[in-house]
Amino acid sequence: MGTGKTTLGRALAADLGISFCDLDHYIEKRYMKSISSIFKDKGQDYFREVEARLLREVGEFEDVVISCGGSTPLYFNNMQYMNSQGITIWLDSSIPVLFRRLKVARSGRPLISSMNDTQLEQYIGEELARRNPFFSKAAFRYSGDMLESEEQIADSVRGVRSLLNI
Repeated sequence: MGTGKTTLGRALAADLGISFCDLDHYIEKRYMKSISSIFKDKGQDYFREVEARLLREVGEFEDVVISCGGSTPLYFNNMQYMNSQGITIWLDSSIPVLFRRLKVARSGRPLISSMNDTQLEQYIGEELARRNPFFSKAAFRYSGDMLESEEQIADSVRGVRSLLNI
């Protein structure tokens, strides 16, 4: 959450001339509800089941960059599935960068919307510790800290292309 997956994914797909799919947006379109509404109405367990099912649906698409939610790799062997379907990249960002980004965007994120700054910063550290073993199973790791301007995004696209040798 907040690493810049959608930002970099969209830019990389455009640079490669292929489609881009943000899994959260895909879910919202299919269910005609926001992720927040799905969480509120049906709970996190239900959402995670939907997310896993639709991940497998978009995972069958060809020539597409997919940006998944920050918790997607943690459930239903999703990380194993993603690795079996394509090239995975762990977009890793530092705690200070994540805190700054999430602080301004927290109202639209159901897991953190009610947190104060202290709780948010603590949550980020705890979640990174919990999630990193899953993220570390990605084929590649790339920093998401430098996605603040068009120039940084373009540099990151070039960096990812170099990392992937494409």
